[in-house]
Amino acid sequence: MRITVKGRNIEITDAIKSYAEEKIGKVINHYDQIQSIDVVLNVIKNPSVSQSHTAEVICKFLSGSVQAEESAESMYASIDLVADKILRQVKKFKEKQISSSKSASIRTDSPIQNEEETIKE
Repeated sequence: MRITVKGRNIEITDAIKSYAEEKIGKVINHYDQIQSIDVVLNVIKNPSVSQSHTAEVICKFLSGSVQAEESAESMYASIDLVADKILRQVKKFKEKQISSSKSASIRTDSPIQNEEETIKE
């Protein structure tokens, strides 16, 4: 599993990169099917925009992907916000995968029950 940190209109320093990897890396503890996580940090250089720092995270799984984006006044705040958001989305994705796999279980399928009924007759 790899975490890629890229920047648009900003030079990614070691401090920002390690902070993003630390915060976003916590997602790995909640779901083990993650293939890669891409973090894109963006700064809008227009002084009239109050929330000019944007963090976008794309989390790719074996069977899909999840994306989150947040803006704030500082880069660290936007990373914190997007980390919370992506964590919620990953948990929700995991629950959907587990619930869909439980409903399609071999033990609960009806063809076996139908075969038993025909044998009893």
